[in-house]
Amino acid sequence: MTRIVRKSPITLFAAAMLLTAAVAPTGKAFALERSGYSMEILIGGEPIDEYAARGKNYVEALKNREYSVRLCNRTAGRIAVALSVDGLNSIDARTTSARDARKWILGPYESIVLDGWQVSSETARRFVFTTEEKSYGNWLGKTQNLGIIAAAVFREKQPPISIYRAPMVQREDGKARDEASENQGAPAEPSAPMAQAEGSSGSIAEKKSDDLAATGIGRQTSHPVQQIFFDAEDTPSAVLELRYEYRDSLVRLGVLPAFDPCGDALSRRERARGFEGFAPDPFCRRSR
Repeated sequence: MTRIVRKSPITLFAAAMLLTAAVAPTGKAFALERSGYSMEILIGGEPIDEYAARGKNYVEALKNREYSVRLCNRTAGRIAVALSVDGLNSIDARTTSARDARKWILGPYESIVLDGWQVSSETARRFVFTTEEKSYGNWLGKTQNLGIIAAAVFREKQPPISIYRAPMVQREDGKARDEASENQGAPAEPSAPMAQAEGSSGSIAEKKSDDLAATGIGRQTSHPVQQIFFDAEDTPSAVLELRYEYRDSLVRLGVLPAFDPCGDALSRRERARGFEGFAPDPFCRRSR
């Protein structure tokens, strides 16, 4: 059963069922990490490579492949993580500020693998790389933030510490008493206004591209959740962001080279030639 955090006025979620001890990522991929928190993209259960370029971090989207997001907490404190995909909260698909977003909870030195959009208290639907036209965001009419996966990490508020001090010495002129009265009657500092949720208008007139990557909503998978209480700090201690694009787009952006001799099968085929001499005779071997 997944743990969910509850904090008025918002409800936070956590996947307790999938919480495991955080381990270093395997393979060649390097997890995006900030201040002891990390995020990486998994395809087939394996992390994929991340590329730093243009002041951002990118991963290569593979069309029609399901993917997961792994979040790791390498600190000794409990944290809440707001995870958005294409600008949509992974729990309720809303577009809000990170502070107001519903969140997943990770205990100390724990990790969680999120496979998809949480569509009920028992099930999720898989993240899948697709086109803008077929994306979940396009179906919802929210297409202003396609192509990004972001995680905002919030630490838990610590209980106040009791401080003891000697009582104030009463001065003969009574100024201490007057100053105390003035301080008690002083108006409190106004609190900062709550960040307004971004508009959900996806009224973009142009047709969405079939060449650019976005995330669709796929098959159903079991992912039970439950609510728990978590008093989060007002501002995130770290924000992790990954941009994803198909290979052609990463090449055009200069993130990947135009030619990869180890992995570009199409370029290999383009170099093919029809004639290179006589056919070798396997029955005619040189004597040693």
